[in-house]
Amino acid sequence: MRSGANEPKKITAMDKNGLDRRSFLRLCLIAAGGTLAAACKPIKPGSGPALTSPQPNGSETIPTSTSPLLTPTAVAPVEVQLEGSDADVWMWNRPVNGKVIGPDECQTVTVNVNGLNLEASREGANFSGQVQLSEGENHVVAICKRANGQEVTSQMLNFTERLRQKPKAAIRASLEDGKLVLAGAISQPDERDGAAIIEHIWSARPGNPAAVEVQGVDGMSQREFRGEVSGEHIILAPPLIDGEYYFSLRIVDQNGRQDIATTYVEVTGGKVRIPNYDKENPAWVEKAIIYGVIPRNFGSPGFKAIMEKLDYLQDLGVNALWLAPVNVSPDYGYSVVDYFELNPRNGTKEDFHRMVQEAHARGLRILMDFVPNHSSVEHPYFQDTLEHGEQSSYWDFYDRDENGSVTNYFDWTHLPNLNYDNPEVRRWMIEAFCYWVREFDVDGFRVDVAWGIRERRPDFWPEWRSELKRIKPDLLLLAEASARDPFYFDNGFDAAYDWTDQLGHWAWELVWDSYKHRLLTYNLHAALTNRPDGFHPDALIFRFLNNNDTGTRFITSHGEGMTRVATTLLLTLPGIPCIYTGDEVGEWFRPYYDPQPLTWEEKYPGLREYHKKLIALRKEIPSLHSRLWIPLNIPSIPQEVYGYIRYVEPSGQPVVVLLNFYEEPAEVEFELPEQFKSLTRQGSLSDRLADELIRVGTSDIVKVPVPGLSARILVERD
Repeated sequence: MRSGANEPKKITAMDKNGLDRRSFLRLCLIAAGGTLAAACKPIKPGSGPALTSPQPNGSETIPTSTSPLLTPTAVAPVEVQLEGSDADVWMWNRPVNGKVIGPDECQTVTVNVNGLNLEASREGANFSGQVQLSEGENHVVAICKRANGQEVTSQMLNFTERLRQKPKAAIRASLEDGKLVLAGAISQPDERDGAAIIEHIWSARPGNPAAVEVQGVDGMSQREFRGEVSGEHIILAPPLIDGEYYFSLRIVDQNGRQDIATTYVEVTGGKVRIPNYDKENPAWVEKAIIYGVIPRNFGSPGFKAIMEKLDYLQDLGVNALWLAPVNVSPDYGYSVVDYFELNPRNGTKEDFHRMVQEAHARGLRILMDFVPNHSSVEHPYFQDTLEHGEQSSYWDFYDRDENGSVTNYFDWTHLPNLNYDNPEVRRWMIEAFCYWVREFDVDGFRVDVAWGIRERRPDFWPEWRSELKRIKPDLLLLAEASARDPFYFDNGFDAAYDWTDQLGHWAWELVWDSYKHRLLTYNLHAALTNRPDGFHPDALIFRFLNNNDTGTRFITSHGEGMTRVATTLLLTLPGIPCIYTGDEVGEWFRPYYDPQPLTWEEKYPGLREYHKKLIALRKEIPSLHSRLWIPLNIPSIPQEVYGYIRYVEPSGQPVVVLLNFYEEPAEVEFELPEQFKSLTRQGSLSDRLADELIRVGTSDIVKVPVPGLSARILVERD
């Protein structure tokens, strides 16, 4: 260390000579690693490496390491973070949250969306804002403006707006002064920009029972309603021919965007009635005979294989096809990975659309099996939660317990429940359902685990029904839930499953198990009546012998004879009967475990014709597709036979159905209820199933022979 004249010059913050600009920058670069925005602090002599400073004349270097000095040090940099991750968005206005990290507070924080700035609200280091998104891609950043004018920008989030801008068509039907008025004034402009609706264009469905006369449209004389008619409302002469009349409204806004809604009215006995759209179902549903289709068991690719069987199914007599899940899934179909795409093993969207059109051309409606309760763990939204945790934009898309763990039912750990308390989830799922109706004209849905959403968010179902029925009011909405729970018939569904009060338990399961104990008819009666509670007055029960969840096929477990009698029961009771893939030919397979295509070879001669005949009778005889029935009081000794009367209001066209579930023949004796005693006035009845006359006598006690493992469908002689 040098001394005397060579003693190093002490540099302090008060030294008027100070450091020149070059020296100061040099010190900052050394001490702060290149950070220019720095402060200085004293350093004790010897606490760091020796520093030298050039003299003003540049002739001498003065060591500075032996004296305290102030050197620049970096302040921790400010960082701005947005919460969340890149995401699909199912709302127009989305909250954006974030925080500022660092000691230097920002003067302002703004959120920038596609170049437009919005000042954020702040609470301490946290900030939030509500941003409006546009269709498609949206780029979002947050910007902190500091006191020195410097701007610090967050990471960019990319939000893909999945909603589409358009107005919302809606129709109000009313009867005024004996006229039918259809009004479109309740239609709504686009929810994002409010663009005015400039056109209301009406049309009548070509398949209506008869043409309708337009009587009240400005500037138009009275004429038959064909083609398109413009006007915010139209006045129609009430139709006189019985049936359902469907009318559609297409609206166009000032930006050329369109939407379509449909409604219907019912004519009975020549009088028009406005249905209760929230509770009533269309007429075809009352006559529905559904065929459950597993596409992979039809062949590959599934949609084309189904198309090849449409003539076969039409000939069988069914009028609706319920497809096993066809959305993208790694398994049978209930682990959905994408609600807007189809599993490629079944074909393309073009194949699917063509299949729907070909089915419609044959009078067959198409129902999709949809899975809104949960997604697969392989769904991109759930995968994002695994990658980003609580920072994921989809964290709140999934139902969670108090520990933040996703919930699920049973052992379905691969099927996390969706969070229906999140309005974005509700919108996402409604849009998914509506997509397949709008774009592909499907005719309804079997809704998987409908009971799960009923437990967590019961008010979702009426909202869901309202939007779907606004688009296509003749949809069939079927709940995978017990028809014994009146909730489903009051809250959005047309039909529900023939289950007990226990989830997933078939109401008829105990019936067949009790066969050997001679309790079959006792247990069957209990299952059909749900005594003592009964059913909701509007209950429409979805009935089956087999479906995807019943495992081993009924005929495999119980044999051909019992299957024939049980099939008669299925197709003569009130409700919606379902024949499942291969039932009519006696196929043996398990839906979840046997993916190979069926042979379609009849394993039991005549079984398909038996199904075909029962279906034809159900369609032909009004009593067999009504909702009315009365069980007969048939003594169970010496032989158990179950029987009931089917009829139409008030007590017309009675049909007696007798079912002998045992191998022994029976001589059945019973008394007809008073209102049906005239049925036997000719002393014989016609068995429409066996095509023979059965002598029954004219006394109050009716006697009918029924062979073992057989059934009779008895009507009055012609």
